Amino acid sequence: MLKTKPDLSFMKLWNISFGFFGVQIAYALQSANISRIFATLGADPHSLSYFWILPPLMGMIVQPLVGLFSDKTWTRFGRRIPYLFVGAAVAVIVMCLLPNAGSLGLTVASAMIFGLVSLMFLDTSINMAMQPFKMMVGDMVNEKQKAKAYSIQSFLCNAGSLAGYLFPILFTAIGIANVAPEGQVPDSVKWSFYVGAAILILCVIYTTANVKEYDPEQMRAFQEAAQEENRAEEAAGGSKNKALKVFIEVGVVQFFCWFAFMYMWTYTNGTIADTVWHTSDTASAGYQTAGNWVGVLFAVQAVGSVLWAMALPFFKNIKVGYALSLVIGGIGFMMVPYIGNQYLLFVPYFLIGFAWAAMLAMPFTLVTNALEGSKYMGTFLGLFNCTICIPQIVAAALGGVILSALNSVQGNMLMLAGVLLVVGAVCVFFITTKKHEATE
Repeated sequence: MLKTKPDLSFMKLWNISFGFFGVQIAYALQSANISRIFATLGADPHSLSYFWILPPLMGMIVQPLVGLFSDKTWTRFGRRIPYLFVGAAVAVIVMCLLPNAGSLGLTVASAMIFGLVSLMFLDTSINMAMQPFKMMVGDMVNEKQKAKAYSIQSFLCNAGSLAGYLFPILFTAIGIANVAPEGQVPDSVKWSFYVGAAILILCVIYTTANVKEYDPEQMRAFQEAAQEENRAEEAAGGSKNKALKVFIEVGVVQFFCWFAFMYMWTYTNGTIADTVWHTSDTASAGYQTAGNWVGVLFAVQAVGSVLWAMALPFFKNIKVGYALSLVIGGIGFMMVPYIGNQYLLFVPYFLIGFAWAAMLAMPFTLVTNALEGSKYMGTFLGLFNCTICIPQIVAAALGGVILSALNSVQGNMLMLAGVLLVVGAVCVFFITTKKHEATE
């Protein structure tokens, strides 16, 4: 029996992460349209960030539990796959409900509550479907190939984002209505969610049919071999608590990065509605057009991410690639409030994609390599998700206060996001890495 994980072909690495394409379509539709949906239902701009507390809160609860339980799960369908399939099935149902929050004859308050409950279930199910993909790379891919595997995952993630972000404007282009009575979500958004749900379940079925996870005996052999290597490294002067150290150091970088991106998701719509279409009226055609354009800009970001994800494995020093990506993304954020032309906005959002590509690949490469040999890879990765969720919760809770402090100008929130990414880039250089990670 093999004691070390073998090199996997490109196709096997691709199949492990392919379902992520569908999951990310769902996540992209949520990210690009939540502020739009709740603003359309009647939410005040100063309270918009509060609606964003729920998604990371659910992620912080769900992902550690998925990791904990899946570490102990062994079925003929696999170890992680049953969780991603159940999560995807629930997500499909909720994606058909959420955009209809304003179309059920409910009062404004009731529609908001319905939307919040739907959002809670949507994010719970997306998190349940998303986390197993990260864990399967940790389980099945050796240290040498992890950067490549997570870059493939980043590529598929951003390709899914590209599709999800463009759906509303594409459906508008073929004649589906992009305006609706006050308090209702346009049909272009509804159909985006319906089609996204269908693609999600098909992609997850593909992964479940084409990936065979290692059995308990194989996993035990791999873990024992990695533990022997870790003991040898410790005897040569390595730190016994290196995994925890890396976990915390990467978590600090994550805090600044995810704080920044929370404000992009929350305030891009209001910013470009103001700077490009010169309106803050959520019922106006201009505001809804801005909402569609947000999807286009996020799609441009996804294109930047896809291209940069292919470049990241070529950096000889993983920390240099990580930090450079964040600085470039920070510059992109700082440019946004100063651009009044909808097409020139492609430039900053393309640059923001560089940071996003690194955020999807580098942290998990560093942490899973540090955790190699652990019997609780899933549990630790679930807990690591807290470094994604906590900053989003803090950012969302403080959003209204910070917006008021910055003269209630939503564009200033994107300037702040840029500064935070640069701070995160500085923190990258304090992360402890293994020798091969720093040079390969």
